[in-house]
Amino acid sequence: MPIRCEHRFFYPIDWPQLSAVIRFGRAKGRYEACGRPHGQTVFCLGDGRWWDVDAVSWRDGTRGLVCLDAGAADVLGEIRTTRVVLATAHRNHDTADNSPANPAAFCQRCHMLHDAAEHRRRR
Repeated sequence: MPIRCEHRFFYPIDWPQLSAVIRFGRAKGRYEACGRPHGQTVFCLGDGRWWDVDAVSWRDGTRGLVCLDAGAADVLGEIRTTRVVLATAHRNHDTADNSPANPAAFCQRCHMLHDAAEHRRRR
């Protein structure tokens, strides 16, 4: 997720390098919670479940495998595709706190969900 020009001075000068280490070194190109792979196009349902090609199964936001109910509504009619882009986010929303436990690799969906309350607070 691009950093707005007016917020760049909140981040360290080596943020692009630190972000790359978090996303591709530590997280190995996958979001650390849901496991979505960077740069790949995945099939998604509206509630956040996504098709993991490697596991040949649907996953939820916690990397857990899920089953689709056979008698449920036609959820397969709601499938869309999205290209996964990893971003590094601060778990505690403090851009000055770059201790190893704070920055994490997030997919774009989970990043927006994680930051939603903070965005509302800032507005």
